[in-house]
Parts: sequence; C-alpha cells; structure tokens
Amino acid sequence: MKMLISPVSLDEAKAVVAGGADIVDVKNVNEGSLGGQKPWIVESIVAECRKTGSQCSAALGDLPYKPGTAALAAYGTAQLGVNYIKAGLYGVKNYDEAVDLMSSIVRAIRMKDEPIKAVAAGYADCKRFGGISYRDVVRVAKDSGSDLAMLDTAVKDGKTLFDALTREEMEEFVALSRESGLQVALAGSVQAEHMPVLREIAPDIVGIRGAVCPGGDRTLGITEDGVRRFMESVRSAA
Repeated sequence: MKMLISPVSLDEAKAVVAGGADIVDVKNVNEGSLGGQKPWIVESIVAECRKTGSQCSAALGDLPYKPGTAALAAYGTAQLGVNYIKAGLYGVKNYDEAVDLMSSIVRAIRMKDEPIKAVAAGYADCKRFGGISYRDVVRVAKDSGSDLAMLDTAVKDGKTLFDALTREEMEEFVALSRESGLQVALAGSVQAEHMPVLREIAPDIVGIRGAVCPGGDRTLGITEDGVRRFMESVRSAA
C-alpha cells in the first residue's frame, strides 16, 4: 500500500520527498478538495521528485461537466512529467456525463506517449452535493479506460472518509475496482488512527494531507517532521 501526500507548493513538496512519501500529489487546496495547481508549480515539483526518483501526481480540479476544457487541462498537465493525473468528477449529474468527461480526459492524456496513469476520482460524500455514487465511479473508470479509481471527500469540514462510507462500502469499492482491472485509492481527511483498518481494506494507495500538518489542519502547511513521523508509524505497523 503506497502513501500519497498532497503538497501545494515546492517547499511543501520538499518536505514530502524528504519525509519518505511514496507519491507526491500536487494540488491547490484553495480551489477545492482536488483543486488544480498552476503548471509552473507542478513543473518545479516534478523536478524535485526526479532528484530522488519519487513519483508525482497532479490534480486537475473538482471538475464541472466541460469535457473540452477538462481535456485541454489534462493534455497540458501531461506535458509536465507527472506519473498520475487525477480528475475530480464533481460537476457531473450522472454516469453518462461522467464517462463522457473522463473519456475525454483519458484520450487527452494518451496523446502524450508516456505511461501516465489516469485517475477517475469520485467523492465518498457524494450525497452531500448530489454527486455520482462510488459504484458509478468504478463503472466510469473502467468504461473510460482509466487506470485507477479513487474516492476522496469533497467537503472538508472535519468529517472523514469513515463518516461518509461504512467499512463494508469501502471494501465493496476496492473489490469492484479490482474486478474491473483497476488500481484503487482511498482518501478523505484520513488520520493515523484510520491506517490499521485501511491496511485491512487494502487499497493500492491511501492519500493524506491534514494528518501531516500541524494540529491536523490541512491549511497550515505540511512539515517534514509530520511526514516522517507518519511514514514511520505506517511502516512500523506494516
């Protein structure tokens, strides 16, 4: 199980790399759960990751149903050297819109002749804003040709992945993804105390941010010590 940690700046990314994270996931928390970051910041973080061989992911945003705009964003991001591109399926009303949006993103990514993994990211707390269900996220990921299905939480108000879904629902999401030939990721205000259960559920990737920020506040910035301590606790538990 790999740990994905989400910095918003080059300084934070250096802390994430030094702390030993498996995947450095660039986002912009000022623009939402999966907010997209400016390309020059992504590019600088990719360069930092290459110094140590760390993998790098970039979020496109909590996307509206605008397949053309999303495809252009995906194509631009694919030029920056990232290993994963995450698309937040936020503004789609149903499966048809979601698969149209994600298929456009995947096609744009594949125009770059490099093995970049396309991540269809839905939201465990979809009922709070009328998003598509976790079962539809798996269908969309499979039918669009994505590589990985992911769940995060859209609303960052202290509620976690575990408030949005039961353990059985998370296990179903992982099982459905695997049956569809997809890798699978779980995130959503995940804390250290959630890790033993997540290890049993066994997604391929777990994503965090607040857990490695002072006081668990995702707006205060990632610290190298926070990353190092979190990674040590995960590895010792394993």
